[in-house]
Amino acid sequence: MNRRNAFILVGLLLMGGTTTFLLSGGRMAAKKPAPGGVALETSKVIAAPGRVEPLSEDIKLGAELNGKLREVLVEEGDRVRRGQTLAILENNDYRAQVTSAEAQLAVKEADLRRVQNGARREERREAFAAVRSAEASLENARAEMERRQELFKQGVAAREEAERYERQYKVAKAQYDAAAEHHRFIDEEAREEDRAHAEADVRFARAQLDEARARYAKTFLLSPIDGVVLRRHHRRGEIVTNSATAPDPVFTLGDSSVLRVRADVDETDVSKIKLGDRSYVTADAFGGRKFWGRVVRIGQELGKKNVRTDEPTERVDTKILETLIELDDARELPLGLRVDTFIVVN
Repeated sequence: MNRRNAFILVGLLLMGGTTTFLLSGGRMAAKKPAPGGVALETSKVIAAPGRVEPLSEDIKLGAELNGKLREVLVEEGDRVRRGQTLAILENNDYRAQVTSAEAQLAVKEADLRRVQNGARREERREAFAAVRSAEASLENARAEMERRQELFKQGVAAREEAERYERQYKVAKAQYDAAAEHHRFIDEEAREEDRAHAEADVRFARAQLDEARARYAKTFLLSPIDGVVLRRHHRRGEIVTNSATAPDPVFTLGDSSVLRVRADVDETDVSKIKLGDRSYVTADAFGGRKFWGRVVRIGQELGKKNVRTDEPTERVDTKILETLIELDDARELPLGLRVDTFIVVN
């Protein structure tokens, strides 16, 4: 072997060793401990691609009803509070349903009060006066009947006359009984079944009002979190739909107070990582800066890759385990940025 070939062979051996070192995760020696007290000289670093996401992950906020957007109140990048109104659908018809239900409830409640309170005092007095009048007519008819019967016994009055006054007395007696019964009806408390029927009508009207108010409330899109508007997918005047098979979000929200990285750890390295492992991420846009954090969640099921590195030699047939890394201070990193993740394991 000549001298030139010998140099080429040594170079190839060195390159092969370096490649083996990188593909195996490598053992990094360092004179100084890493932030958080991790000594890299006795640790192994597992590399994985990752993507930056908010603490809450991405929240797709859509409308529960189909309709047209009447107002869109926030823009991308705006900070929002939990419960804040972000958009409003056209809702005049839903508001009218609420007004109608409120009026119907008021009618049913008035009916219930009438049943519970019974007749008014004026109606009670009127019924009592009718009883007194019928009683007076009855006494007058009785006196006339008795007088005519006595005259008939004495032979002074004819039988027909005595019988006519007897019939008049019976009519007066029936009128008195009817007036007395009407007075008792007016003066009595409501029957239990009448009260129960009126109360049921009130409960039904109240339920209809609650339903109308719930539909009306769904025309307001409220923020479920304190966070930031990451994307606005619709503008004022556009139609939005509520479909389980074809989601149509109006906004994408996220809590960016703390950033996380969702990393794709190769299946060959899943046994080496554990909760609490110190980690750092780098990105081409930030040069050699390292953003440190720790592993806060490790997936329970292997799956397909979520992040592609665009490297020609990247294998796409391997399984990965999603691992979540919470960053200590990385507010400069934009959401969705692809990063290189390095997990330091002992």
